[in-house]
Amino acid sequence: MSKLTKSMLALIGLLVFTVMPASAQTGCKNGKFVGSYTSLASFPDIWGDGSNINHTFVNQLNLNSDGNAFENFSGLPDLMLSAGSGTLSVGSWQCRPDGKLVVTLISAGYGTTNDAALHGILNVPVDLFLRFHARTTYLFTVTDDNTLTRIQSRSRLYQPSTDPTDPNGGTLRPLNTTIVDYKRVVASDADLLAP
Repeated sequence: MSKLTKSMLALIGLLVFTVMPASAQTGCKNGKFVGSYTSLASFPDIWGDGSNINHTFVNQLNLNSDGNAFENFSGLPDLMLSAGSGTLSVGSWQCRPDGKLVVTLISAGYGTTNDAALHGILNVPVDLFLRFHARTTYLFTVTDDNTLTRIQSRSRLYQPSTDPTDPNGGTLRPLNTTIVDYKRVVASDADLLAP
């Protein structure tokens, strides 16, 4: 093998290694986003009476390696007899060719029933009933290894008698472009080692 051939092969090898980082997988393509994330939601004056009782709730988003996804909102059981409640949101995720992450989840919302005859007291909530199903699609960017940024969301609402698994059914709601950061829950033994 000539000296020129060896030099050319070395140059080609060097070019391959310098070009590879530019074509590295970005966004959700690298698979490093799989895990558990949280975002906070604060509700000032939850009673609406000026008492300024504040609650901070957590959206808990889990993205599993098999494509399954679920999100729990810790505020669902709060004031359920006054305001209703909902279910865990379940669905799936997929990575778009542009590296953005799409998550579609289905959940149910419940309202309260009132029994005017209960002990002679008017409007006492006694049970919950299905008000609607929601099919919500989120679009995230994978900001870094520990942060997902929701850049869009949109829901379809379904009446209790309709099929919430129909991707074209229900009533399409307006596009939400509110930016929300979700931070990874990172396992740490720091609390175990604290004095």
